[in-house]
Amino acid sequence: MSTDTLTKTKYTCQFCRRSFGKESTLAVHLCEKKRRYNQRNDTGVKIGLQAYLRFYETTQGSAQSKTYDDFETSNFYRAFVKFGQYCQRIRAVNIPRFIDWVLKNNKKIDHWCRDSVYDEYLLDYVRHENINDALARAIEQAISWQEETGYPSHNYLRHAGTNTVCYAITSGRITGWTLYNCSSGIEFLSKLNPEQIAITWEHIDADFWSRKFVEYSDDAEYAKQILKQAGW
Repeated sequence: MSTDTLTKTKYTCQFCRRSFGKESTLAVHLCEKKRRYNQRNDTGVKIGLQAYLRFYETTQGSAQSKTYDDFETSNFYRAFVKFGQYCQRIRAVNIPRFIDWVLKNNKKIDHWCRDSVYDEYLLDYVRHENINDALARAIEQAISWQEETGYPSHNYLRHAGTNTVCYAITSGRITGWTLYNCSSGIEFLSKLNPEQIAITWEHIDADFWSRKFVEYSDDAEYAKQILKQAGW
């Protein structure tokens, strides 16, 4: 074999075994296996792996035997990564619970990235979550607003803007635990127009939250104290 031939076949991709004549060509080469390997630390991929392992744990009880290598060679790799990227993009609330919910409710994996599926999950989640999680998420949302605007976080419901807060409600950042248990929340609700009420109604349903606060009166009182102390 000639020296030229050896040079041309010297540089081989460790993933697809394709050979190249120049190292620079190998460096820019990107086969599917290499791409998946390079993306292993991406947030969306990590969420996809989490969902993949949970899927096998729940359906087959075999998650402990699965590795990232199994994941990246799986026929479902793209579907799980698409789901992970979707969760990252929408800032899904409590991703592990979302994964468990779609599995428990037998949602087809091709439907996991549908907004209608996430909205169904979110409405169920915010109505049953721990109060501390709900309050923490509201405060985090207000702090993010403060960092963006410079306004005090406790004035979020007062000055963030009705449409901004309505979006925070429909995306689960602000829930009934906050809205109905502080003066700024009650004031905000009184300013909603019919269109805004219609958009947020499933999340602010006064009848549901009234029953919730009666059933969990200690939690409601706790929320009032925490929010009052925080200046809400």
